[in-house]
Amino acid sequence: MTNARVRKWFVPKAAVWIACLAPLLRLIWKGMHDDLGANPIEFITLSTGTWTLVLLLATLAISPLRQITGRPWLIRFRRLVGLFAFFYAVLHFTTYVWLDKFFDFSEMARDVLKRPFITAGFSAFLLLVPLAMTSTAGSIRRLGGRRWQSLHRLIYVSASAGVIHFWWKVKADTREPAIYAAILAVLLLYRVVTRLQRRTP
Repeated sequence: MTNARVRKWFVPKAAVWIACLAPLLRLIWKGMHDDLGANPIEFITLSTGTWTLVLLLATLAISPLRQITGRPWLIRFRRLVGLFAFFYAVLHFTTYVWLDKFFDFSEMARDVLKRPFITAGFSAFLLLVPLAMTSTAGSIRRLGGRRWQSLHRLIYVSASAGVIHFWWKVKADTREPAIYAAILAVLLLYRVVTRLQRRTP
């Protein structure tokens, strides 16, 4: 492989890795320097949850960007960004299970049943699990392209549940979750419009 080809694929991929790992490195740095605020658990929970949403929306934005800009190679990064979204979702969920509830599963079950924002967040996380498990090329071959695509449309539901989870959690100041909701609405509307255009003779 020539140096030009190495730069063409390696440099953008390395940039995506660095961008996706930066929030985790920031958390580690702040933890090492005792800079997680008065409530470290809340800080970690909010940070990992926020970056889960950011990366979910980034994953959904890749296909429209590819079509609008005419750069088909962007699709190569969709799986990577999606897996990082799941990674931060796992960190977010682990923070809740370990640091917040100390593995008290009965209390967690009560939370899921009685607190709507926990129900929405837990649903969003569960919907991401089959997507992460079937993110390989082998899974596409086993499921078939059409079934695989149908399964991976769960990301729309998961992202919506994630936004609702955030909105219901903050209660009063909904400006930040409203931004995520607006971005998600634009991304979903774009898909609806393009699908209708394809069906129009």
